[in-house]
Amino acid sequence: MSTVKVLVVDDSATMRSLISAVLRSDPEITVVGQAGDPLEAREAIKRLNPDVITLDVEMPNMNGLSFLEKIMRLRPMPVVMVSSLTQVGADVSLAALELGAIDCVGKPTTGMPAERAFSELPAKVKAAARARVRSGSDRAPNHAAGGNFRSDGRIVAIGSSTGGVEALLSVLSAFPANCPPTVITQHMPGTFTKSFAERLNRVCAADVSEATDGAPLSAGKIYLAPGGESHLQVVGSTSPRCRLSPEAAVNGHRPSVDVLFDSVAKASGKSALGVILTGMGRDGAQGLLAMRRAGASTLGQNETTSVVYGMPKVAFEMGAVERQLPLERIGAAIINQCNLAREAV
Repeated sequence: MSTVKVLVVDDSATMRSLISAVLRSDPEITVVGQAGDPLEAREAIKRLNPDVITLDVEMPNMNGLSFLEKIMRLRPMPVVMVSSLTQVGADVSLAALELGAIDCVGKPTTGMPAERAFSELPAKVKAAARARVRSGSDRAPNHAAGGNFRSDGRIVAIGSSTGGVEALLSVLSAFPANCPPTVITQHMPGTFTKSFAERLNRVCAADVSEATDGAPLSAGKIYLAPGGESHLQVVGSTSPRCRLSPEAAVNGHRPSVDVLFDSVAKASGKSALGVILTGMGRDGAQGLLAMRRAGASTLGQNETTSVVYGMPKVAFEMGAVERQLPLERIGAAIINQCNLAREAV
């Protein structure tokens, strides 16, 4: 079995060594080279033809975002961003994900062992090697939901992981200002979700924010699960609201899509619509099946438009997905299905 060839790009020799050591600990990964800046990296890419690049955000000669933009325009390939777990690092990482980076991982903070900080890096690199890289030119525009929207009272629950930044931007940009109450779990570090919610709020007609415990679900409100410390659940059948639960990780994730979907199945039953988007692994598949068995409608992203066809594939194969759709049609489909005056989508 061939291994995944990785080029490590970082201006710090120490960080390059740490990242390389963590990656080499996985027998399915080969570190074929290192580069200290984008100029070195450009030559190394031509010479070594890596399967995946790990790319530092802040570097001399050309910052990581500018270099990433050139890669995605001239030679699209899987890139995993490595950034500091700070507010600035979160903002830049989100911009990188929008440009086409497959995933991101945070650098270790003071006193944190590199092995712990980079524990997910090998899995993310291997997922990136299998991912469908979508350059800016081949990203189809979203079909915005048309007509007047009148909610049929359903709650919308969405789960996503790898590739979810782009997917959620596409889906939510189709939502009108009075969209159905919507709850989202996206696998993302805690330092990233506030910035992501703010980014979504800037580009969406509806009001998007990080979920808070007890926040009521109402029309025009979209809540994103805070990363890292709690699960987002929906409780209350007559007056549904958010609950943040600090329970253990499920499927290796906190927040977990399965936890969200399970809670919606119990609280809302058939008065809900579940959507599973691109992502690595199987989190959310069992919960989506619970939603469907409770009478909810369910949608899944198709393979062609998924960056990683993991979560939606598992959900589809176990019968949890009623309809699979390309990413650019999912936003309009959600609004259409929750609209009292439905159109054909």
